[in-house]
Amino acid sequence: MAVLTRSDRSVIGRWWWTVDRWALAALVIIMGFGILLIQASTPAVAAKHGWSNLYFVERHLAMLIPAMAISFSISLLPPKKIRILAAALLVCFLPLLIITPFVGVEIKGAVRWIPMLGMSIQPSEFVKPLFAVTAAWLFARQCERRGFPGVSVNIALYILIVFFLLMQPDIGMTFLVSTIWFAQFFLAGLPVAFVGICSMGGVASLFIAYHVFPHFTARMDKFLSHTGDTYQVDRALDAFANGGLLGTGPGAGTVKMSIPDAHADFIFAVAGEELGLLWCLLIIGLFAFIVIRGLMRLREENSLFVVLAVSGLLIEFGLQAVINLASTMRLMPAKGMTLPFISYGGSSLLALAIGMGMFLGLTRKRFGTSDTP
Repeated sequence: MAVLTRSDRSVIGRWWWTVDRWALAALVIIMGFGILLIQASTPAVAAKHGWSNLYFVERHLAMLIPAMAISFSISLLPPKKIRILAAALLVCFLPLLIITPFVGVEIKGAVRWIPMLGMSIQPSEFVKPLFAVTAAWLFARQCERRGFPGVSVNIALYILIVFFLLMQPDIGMTFLVSTIWFAQFFLAGLPVAFVGICSMGGVASLFIAYHVFPHFTARMDKFLSHTGDTYQVDRALDAFANGGLLGTGPGAGTVKMSIPDAHADFIFAVAGEELGLLWCLLIIGLFAFIVIRGLMRLREENSLFVVLAVSGLLIEFGLQAVINLASTMRLMPAKGMTLPFISYGGSSLLALAIGMGMFLGLTRKRFGTSDTP
């Protein structure tokens, strides 16, 4: 990139001088940690299946490279094309979400994946960022054009998505999508009275879920009483204790030998044992930096659509990381949610790449009128 000067008017040149390079660098470093930790956590899993030690690393890189290309390509687009792309992709993935409970594959009591193109795809992962951007546009258009049914369509879409998420069932994803949507609704001007009503409705929904969904009941009971099958969380806490300040060193940990999901939902436990507290704090700091940096870029933003869309994407990115980290450290009930760009998982990786590509594209500096939403 050293050859790119400020006078370079090529597509790449304009992108380089308008994109948030600090956020981009933080994302690349997080991806680097992901490669390191997947290499450290997967040999034992691969050996159990008779695969090579680098089996999962190779598959992760096979998904990461196109994911980076997708993210870069989307970040080149102006806001108008980003919202069109989000709506078009939502039209593609929403039907897949709807049919998932009926044709999907059941794993650990949940039907969230459907076989497609020789792999398992989790449509809800893709719907999450696409709905955030589409909802932002609908809210913004409602505010800009009185009489436009933006809120009505938004509410209908939200109910439809939540209904089929609960059919899977996926309480964690429902909570995440709901948090993003209500935050955007609030920023778009939701009346204060409705804020209280929605808050009470959210609390009531948790009580209802506790009595309706047995797996959610079991997880809450285990978390509150610290009894039952808490094997994975207990091993994760042992890993943090073993790692101490500086860790045992990459590849030298033992927790990956005993936790089935050490390369996925509990990969941060591997980081805690092998990298230690200081490197774990750096990883957490990178996630926080991206969220804070993104919000700071909105301070001078005049487009309501961009403000709402970026806010939704950052809430998704940050809250997903918080849920994974908190679950690993027993600060909340265990939830099968990946750590962005670090955990192993194809659907999550590609969906996050789409979301962060949109984030980088929407927060680019814009001059003139050609790039306005």
